[in-house]
Amino acid sequence: MTASLAERILAGDPRAVARGITLLEDEAPQAAALIARLHPHTGRAYLVGVTGPPGAGKSTLVDRLTAHARALGRTVGIVAVDPTSPFSGGAVLGDRVRMQAHASAPGVFIRSMATRGHLGGLSRGTGEVALLLDAAGCDVVLVETVGVGQDEVDIVRTADISIVTLVPGAGDEVQAIKAGVMEIADVFVVNKADREGTDRTVASIESMIALRPFGEGEWRPPVLRAIATTGEGVPALWDEVERYRRQSAPHAGARRRARAEFRFRQLLAHRFLEFVEGEVLGPGELDALLDRVAARELDHHAAVAQVVARALGRPRE
Repeated sequence: MTASLAERILAGDPRAVARGITLLEDEAPQAAALIARLHPHTGRAYLVGVTGPPGAGKSTLVDRLTAHARALGRTVGIVAVDPTSPFSGGAVLGDRVRMQAHASAPGVFIRSMATRGHLGGLSRGTGEVALLLDAAGCDVVLVETVGVGQDEVDIVRTADISIVTLVPGAGDEVQAIKAGVMEIADVFVVNKADREGTDRTVASIESMIALRPFGEGEWRPPVLRAIATTGEGVPALWDEVERYRRQSAPHAGARRRARAEFRFRQLLAHRFLEFVEGEVLGPGELDALLDRVAARELDHHAAVAQVVARALGRPRE
């Protein structure tokens, strides 16, 4: 079944792609075997991450970028990560609703994913879904994050380029872009640039960029203006994406390795926790251990040390 599904995905069958993504999202037993078959056929797609605060117009920008890419003859995969419904566990909002122009268009595949409680702006399976779309023949994979704010930095470990989208008039511009989000941006886009305060927002971003040291030949994030609803500024944004791709090509291998390391560590931690809960600790043991920590009978480090010792088959210290 997995071999047949993989062959259909490699042939670009939309139904097979949808089925494969569902297996990855659900962490089904066949998921690992599917990735094993697809992995040798990946590495061709360019992963473009689009992040920023809620209401910045990320979905509309992704929609316009998709239209521009299709006009250039590129095939596009879109992974739109949405908040998780507290009732169904599925994605709420559904970015496909805001991308109806491409929902059934040839050469475009759109998938909304729920965060399922994962922090950092992405779902845990986002990287593997992007890999599957790569194997399915997408030239470009656009990854839109959930929009959670300053700690939304997983995208830099997933995408080849990170676009941070901001809007004017959203309060203190410097506050909105400080810390991690400021550091992950390869390109800044001030969307809804027809609003009052655009010049101030652009100036704030540029002044913060000026505080960062850049070596000779090092990429300096440009600050662009766009009105995604009309498409204004989108061709210029695409040109910057292509320029970054060319300039960063000599370092692409290092970024791919960093991405592989991040995914490896993420998956290893997840699998180890599953192993501990399913194979190391007996029924009710985890709850009992947590009760002892909550009652101040045992500290967190000691509790973890006990579990690790059990997992390794060592006697308790």
